Amino acid sequence: MSIIDTMHGRESGTLDLNALAADIKQWGRKLGFQHIGIADIALGEAEKHLLDWLQAGRHGEMAYMARHGLKRTRPGELVPGTVRIISARMDYWPEADDDPWRILEDDSLGYISRYALGRDYHKVLRKRLQRLAKQMEAAIGPFGYRVFSDSAPVMEKALAEKAGLGWVGKHTNLLARDAGSWFFLGEIYTDLPLPPDSATTSHCGTCQACIDICPTQAIVAPYQLDARRCISYLTIELRGSIPEPLRPLIGNRIYGCDDCQLVCPWNRYAQVTREKDFSPRHGLAAPQLLDLFAWSEEEFLSRTEGSAIRRIGYLGWLRNIAVALGNAAPHPHIIRALQSRADHSSALVREHVAWALGEQARKSRAAAPTEEN
Repeated sequence: MSIIDTMHGRESGTLDLNALAADIKQWGRKLGFQHIGIADIALGEAEKHLLDWLQAGRHGEMAYMARHGLKRTRPGELVPGTVRIISARMDYWPEADDDPWRILEDDSLGYISRYALGRDYHKVLRKRLQRLAKQMEAAIGPFGYRVFSDSAPVMEKALAEKAGLGWVGKHTNLLARDAGSWFFLGEIYTDLPLPPDSATTSHCGTCQACIDICPTQAIVAPYQLDARRCISYLTIELRGSIPEPLRPLIGNRIYGCDDCQLVCPWNRYAQVTREKDFSPRHGLAAPQLLDLFAWSEEEFLSRTEGSAIRRIGYLGWLRNIAVALGNAAPHPHIIRALQSRADHSSALVREHVAWALGEQARKSRAAAPTEEN
């Protein structure tokens, strides 16, 4: 069926929804999405899992996870009239010469989660999804829809799983057999009763590499994440003080953590992104910690413009880097840099700088040769 036929079908009430679904997937690929799937809105199992997670307090200070009640798991309550979700995947693994493991092993460098190296994905995906919706509208006429990408109370992974984009792995990230987990998700909530796709099956098997590698043991059981221990939560979502027992475990990870994805066998099939917007910018793929710690607030705002990193704010940036410097091998340059921030106007920064100086002093003492009797 042609687009014109589809439009006439909409007007006459005989719209070929199967043909439209096929067109949507084709249009999505041309717009740069690697996979488009369609899900119904029944999320009963996901709702139970979410409520149990919230009841256990594993969301930490992310009060927004509970703020909207059941709108997160009941799409029709978030956007009245919604009967289907168009779920879209866009790969983001950057083409870079730097080996992530090498960066993690070099305590003079800061590790930034690979998803945040380029332009803020929220804007990129929403704009592209909006174009897809407009293309649908041009084909069939006006219809009800709203576009999201990690920008509202949406169960993105559960919906993507139902739409056949992959399965939720033991680390709680979505996995695809042909793409691993290095991708973003976005959705179009719609009132069109499109034919839903079939969910895929899980292929984690007996593997628990992600559970074993987690620096803070935040994956407390297969498919169960305690965000309060997760380095991504501690360095991004948490606004206050990072618990002292967890600071040494953070290493040099200053924005997010990728360990569970880096070790996952399925990511051998990950594809390098074709989106230039996701290419590393401002030299942040393998930056020197001391250079980052020297940034003024104006430099931070300038160099993170259009980046997801900006959301943690300058104080969170200094807090995270102070922890990483405290975890580094003792060095006079590090001590001098920390001392330069010791009287910072922010109590949050002062606290973490003081801790880092204490760690540097402790390790310096441990490394000093002892006098022979």
